[in-house]
Amino acid sequence: MFSYILRRVLATVPVVLTVAVLVFCLLRLTPGDPALILAGDAATETQLAQIREHMGLDRSLATQFMLWGGQVLQGDLGTSLHSGTPVTAMIGSRVGPSLALALSTILLSTLIAVPLGVFSAWRRGTRADRAVMAFSVLGFSVPIFVTGYALILLFAMKLGWLPVQGYKSPSAGLVAFGMHLLLPTIALSTGFVALIARIARSSVLEVMGEDFIRTARAKGITERAVMMAHALRNAAVPIITVIGVSIALLISGVVVTESVFNLPGLGRLVVESVLARDYPLIQGLILLFSLVYIGVNLTIDVLYSVFDPRIRY
Repeated sequence: MFSYILRRVLATVPVVLTVAVLVFCLLRLTPGDPALILAGDAATETQLAQIREHMGLDRSLATQFMLWGGQVLQGDLGTSLHSGTPVTAMIGSRVGPSLALALSTILLSTLIAVPLGVFSAWRRGTRADRAVMAFSVLGFSVPIFVTGYALILLFAMKLGWLPVQGYKSPSAGLVAFGMHLLLPTIALSTGFVALIARIARSSVLEVMGEDFIRTARAKGITERAVMMAHALRNAAVPIITVIGVSIALLISGVVVTESVFNLPGLGRLVVESVLARDYPLIQGLILLFSLVYIGVNLTIDVLYSVFDPRIRY
C-alpha cells in the first residue's frame, strides 16, 4: 500500500512542475505591463525601467522563473500590485469562506446523491426512478446563479427564514454560521447531487448483473444488505471518480456562487484580481487552484486502491 502511494506521489511531480511553468508563462506572455499598472499612464520610460528592474522583469524568462520558483518553495507568492499586501496573506484571509462552502457542498451532495442513486437503481423502471432521473436532468441543466437567485427570492425575501447574503465565521456562532452558509450550499449542491446520483445509479445497475450478486441473493441475504454491502462497494470506483471531479468543478462553481451570495472567499478574490489586473495575485490563485486539483486527483488514485485492491497490482 505504501509503495503504491509513493508511486502515485512521484508520478504527480512532473505534473506539478508543468503546471508551475504554465502558470508562470501564462501571465508573462499575456498583453499588459505590470510596471505600467503600478506607475500609471503618466509614468516616464525611466520610471518604468526602474520598476521593471526592481521587479526583475528586465531579466530573461528562465531567470525570472528560477527566482519565482525559489520564492514559491519558501511560501512567498509575491506582493499585490495594488494593495501592497503579500499574496499569501490575501489568500489566507479569504480561504475560510471558500473552504467552508466547498466542504459543506461536497458533504451535502454526497450524503444525498449516493443514497438517491442507489435507491433509483433498486427501484429501476418505477415512478420513483423516473422522478430521480428527471430531477437529475433538471438539477444539472439549471445554472447555479439561477438556482441561487430563486433560493434568495423564496427563503430570504419572501419567507424571511434565512439571510440574503453575507458570511459569518464559526467564531460568531454556529447558528449564524450555518444560516449564512445554507443557501449557497444548497444552490451549489443542486448540480452535483444530480451528477453524482446519475453516476451512482448507472454504476450500481452495472454491478447488479454480476454473478456475485446472484450468489449473494441465493444465500438468502436481504436485498438491502445486497445493495449496501455488495453492490455499492463494488460500484464505488466510478462514484469516487465523479465525486473527485465534482470537487474540481467546485472551483468554477464557487466563483459564481460567491458573487451571487456576496461571500468574501477566493471566488470573489479571483473576480477582483482579474478586474484590477493584479498579476501576482492572479498567478497565486491559479497556482493554488491547480495544486488543489492535482491533490484531489492524487487522493482519488489512493482511494481506488482502498476500494479495489486489484488496482495496486
